[in-house]
Amino acid sequence: MRGFARALREADRALIGTWVKIPSLETVEILALSGFDYVVIDQEHAPVSFESVYAATVVAQGAGMNVLVRVPDRSGSHIQRLLDAGVDGILVPRVTTAAEAAQSVAQMTFSPAGERGMGITARAGQWGGLSRDAYLASGNDVLRAVQLEDRGSLEAIEEIVAVPHLNGLFLGMGDLQQSSGLDDSDPQIQRLVAGFLDQARAHRIPAGTAVQTAEQAASAAARGFSFVMVSNDTGLLRTAATGLVAETRSRVAARARPQPA
Repeated sequence: MRGFARALREADRALIGTWVKIPSLETVEILALSGFDYVVIDQEHAPVSFESVYAATVVAQGAGMNVLVRVPDRSGSHIQRLLDAGVDGILVPRVTTAAEAAQSVAQMTFSPAGERGMGITARAGQWGGLSRDAYLASGNDVLRAVQLEDRGSLEAIEEIVAVPHLNGLFLGMGDLQQSSGLDDSDPQIQRLVAGFLDQARAHRIPAGTAVQTAEQAASAAARGFSFVMVSNDTGLLRTAATGLVAETRSRVAARARPQPA
């Protein structure tokens, strides 16, 4: 299976994924069988342990689906073990400056260019089965992405995209609206988003974002986002369950009405 960074380079369309918030292997397998290109396992806003991420990664990749992980914070304490587990990329949340972006990317990049240590005997190295060159090539092809979600970070986009070895950007529109107090349709927000996409395009850095509907995903892809997350596993379950219950109750009630004589 291709690494996610390579898949983005070779794709002729936006790659479509969703968030994973439920620590369940069955959920991950269902999402893979449904045809998603990738999932992003969310350790920032969901109760997902390292062990759950590890098992989900094995299941997802075995089913042909790439796995990214949004780590809990930008401290870097989780990154080494996740990369050793063989995930296809890392999304670091709440990056606000070029210096923070550089530190996050360094933690995902092998030395001497960065701080990532060799773990060739871990799963990422096929338990020592890969040659050193193959292991390094695979490790260098993971997605090293930072999440920008406030006005200041978008205003600093020119400095952030210049960070060496950065190969992924993610726009957190929800937090951008929250932190700025502006709606996503506000001209100020739209200028920031346009600048974000212009810089990503100019530096050939894939840009991603998250939306709720298929129509919003199509709009994001048309605008230039290379990878788009649509909804999440909990939302998909809730929407399907709520719709089924409402329809069932409506039909049961209709059948129970007295028929005219």
